[in-house]
Amino acid sequence: MKWLRQLGPLLALIVMIVLLSISSPYFFTVDNLLNIFRQSSVNALLALGQLLVIITAGIDLSVGSILGLCAVAVALSLKAGWSIIVSIFICLLVGAFVGWLNGAMLTKMKLPHPFISTLATMNVARGLALIISGGFPISDLPASYRIWGASSVSIIPVPVIIVVVVYFIFHIFLTKTISGRDIYAIGGNKVAAYYSGIPTDRRLVVVYMLSGLLAGLAAIILTGRMNSGFPLAGMGAELDSIAAVIIGGASFFGGVGTVWGTLVGALLMGVLRNGLNLLDVSAYWQTVVIGAVIVWAVYMDVLRQRVMKKKRS
Repeated sequence: MKWLRQLGPLLALIVMIVLLSISSPYFFTVDNLLNIFRQSSVNALLALGQLLVIITAGIDLSVGSILGLCAVAVALSLKAGWSIIVSIFICLLVGAFVGWLNGAMLTKMKLPHPFISTLATMNVARGLALIISGGFPISDLPASYRIWGASSVSIIPVPVIIVVVVYFIFHIFLTKTISGRDIYAIGGNKVAAYYSGIPTDRRLVVVYMLSGLLAGLAAIILTGRMNSGFPLAGMGAELDSIAAVIIGGASFFGGVGTVWGTLVGALLMGVLRNGLNLLDVSAYWQTVVIGAVIVWAVYMDVLRQRVMKKKRS
């Protein structure tokens, strides 16, 4: 069962690539594959933050709205004449602060479930993005800023390089550090983790801060690619990020999940969307397909849990 959790997403990705390559002559080309990697980079970063939360048996519904708020923040900073470094710092700070609010509401206010706190910040962050921007996109950003989302090193898109570096760092964080192991322990059994001396509240705050920070980083890539800070950016992105994490082998029940599995899940979502576009499937049906994929992924997770419970008993 363990090998299926680890290799299943990769096998599904390979099968999907083969089927789409047969169905469309435009799919398996260098330009299209690079386009998939570039477009998947935003969801990959959101999904990485979502992975940390889901490992603790939580959920973050606010990542899409944080992305929109951060996109507006960085665009306004740039239009105000601030340097690129300062603008990026502000963007990341906004994301981390909203993430901190999520963690603080969960641990300090003792809200019963992260669904409630992140649902609240989802609405607050989106509302603030619309208020600050007046509901209009902030366009015509400096050309030097666009390297974060639209440039390439040789043929490799800069967003892809960023994603690989960030994923490698978080792989080390989750597998080689005490804090990373604590995160898995909290997801496995929060009460047992607490009584074993793990500072559970502090770890949860850090997890939600990192999720917000990664949403801010995703906003930098998206605004660089689109040359615009759009207040409605990231609408529905929380669903794609959750789907990528669960497809990648993580469990809603907590304590399980890998960085590289999540990356495969994000690529699978990107390949699916790209393939549906190439096959001229309408946007309405694409929404139906993505929804069905999410249901399938969650159902697979439930089946895995049933099998594990039977083995234990």
